Amino acid sequence: MRIASLLPSATEIVCALGSRAELVGRSHECDFPAGVEEVPVLTSARIGPLPSSSAIDRAVRDVLRDALAIYQIDVERLREARPDVIVTQDLCSVCAVSLDDVRAAVARLAQQDVAIVNLHPTRLDDIWDDIVRVAAAIGRAGIGRQVVAGLRARVADIARRAAMLRGRPRVLTIEWIDPVMIGGMWMPELVTLAGGEPLVTRPAEHAPTLDLDRLAALEPDVVVVKPCGFGLHRTLEELDALRAALPRSWRTRLYVADGNAYFNRPGPRIVESLEILAACVHPAAFEDFAGKHAASMRASLERS
Repeated sequence: MRIASLLPSATEIVCALGSRAELVGRSHECDFPAGVEEVPVLTSARIGPLPSSSAIDRAVRDVLRDALAIYQIDVERLREARPDVIVTQDLCSVCAVSLDDVRAAVARLAQQDVAIVNLHPTRLDDIWDDIVRVAAAIGRAGIGRQVVAGLRARVADIARRAAMLRGRPRVLTIEWIDPVMIGGMWMPELVTLAGGEPLVTRPAEHAPTLDLDRLAALEPDVVVVKPCGFGLHRTLEELDALRAALPRSWRTRLYVADGNAYFNRPGPRIVESLEILAACVHPAAFEDFAGKHAASMRASLERS
């Protein structure tokens, strides 16, 4: 079995299923687990490194306005990889190559028997289902069921601990800094499982953009900032922009977390994302998770 993964979460799923050795291609953003950087890169981005979240947002909007794809597939490298299975997604055009581009690239190959596994997770159960579907496509159905059972058990244990606590803080998760976008999709579910009350979005809803006035009308107890594609240090570089983007009237506990490795990757590490979130929502009750993920989150940045 020769597998090409065109998004980071899919690469993590393939590796969690024990098929790292079968990976013959990956996206330019796939960086986990360790050693995956040795796999040939099959994609590239039209947008290069930019200094701020606002600059990235403008560049992305410009590309989409011109009806261009943000990401490109190297068809010749894909031909050399000779995959039997390609794992991709059609959930977000900003996150990975589009499904239509993948189909077009496959059509240009001499191979006629390439299977395309398309992922479209919007809720937590969809993530589990995607793992099972990828497992079936690469001949590891039994292992897929075992992996999902283990992940579900870990989630249930966190939810059980959270359910025993008194009080449910009002939680706002932020997915982008400038403009401010609120975490949607599976994030409201994670907040609820972590013992909080999610604000603004419901499960499976896309991330809305809120201006300062709409943000000021909210009264969050906890704010978790984890921009999509930004590691912890990259987010900390934009603290001034973050302070300017959030209402001065808020009296809240503010946390910054790694939004590149966690939260925005719908794969096995979504459970680690829940652990980080639980440590932010109920720090006293989940000190074990705060210690475990100390390198991926910044302890409370008090806003007063």
